[in-house]
Parts: sequence; C-alpha cells; structure tokens
Amino acid sequence: EVRVVESGGGSVQARGSLRLSCEVSGLTYRTYCMGWFRRVPGKEREGVAVVSWDGDTDYAHSVIGRFTISKPNAENTLYLQMDGLKPEDTATYYCAVMSPSGMTAKRALDLPEYYNYWGQGTQVTVSA
Repeated sequence: EVRVVESGGGSVQARGSLRLSCEVSGLTYRTYCMGWFRRVPGKEREGVAVVSWDGDTDYAHSVIGRFTISKPNAENTLYLQMDGLKPEDTATYYCAVMSPSGMTAKRALDLPEYYNYWGQGTQVTVSA
C-alpha cells in the first residue's frame, strides 16, 4: 500500500519561510514523478513544483527563485522549501506521486490527472 503524508504547513507573514515535507512509502517501481500542487477555493488546482526520479525538476513560473523542491536519494521524503512567501501563495498544498513514470518534470507539472497517489493536503497561510 502506498502512503503519502504531508506535514509542515502553517501560518507565516509575508517574506517568511516554510518547509513542507511529504513522506512516501510503499512504492514498488523505480521511476516516479513527485510533485507539489496547490488549490485555492474557487480556482483550479495549480502545479507548483515537480521532481522526477532522475533529478529533473520544474517549477511554476510564479515560484521560480523562491521555492525549491528536493527528494534526497537516501530518504523517502519529498520537500518543498518555500522562501519569500507572498499572500498569493496562500493555499492548500498537496503532495502527489506518479509511479511508474517516464515523464519529464516539465510535462508532469501540467498533468495532475496522471498522478495516482495524493496526500491529504496541508494548509499554508501567508499574511500581508
């Protein structure tokens, strides 16, 4: 059974930082894409950042230079380091896993419907 469990959300003031974590267990295939998506009520789900099994990464234009996705090889945990947070980053953030996967990170960022495992979501609130 694959489990995807996020943690690390919270409230922060603008220009602050947060780090989201996502513990993934039970994968049986070597290839994957792992990503962070976010949703604001009334808006479409947005891809934030993705990393593929071979280290390829891609980011939404709005977070480039502020967010960093990482998946250390020795860990079963996906991270999203968020610096320079803005009020418009306020959303529920979801960790998602696509496995097996032969996609590039760029393609996977725009195709949330291909992810087969999702976490429960963690709220990030950024105040002005």
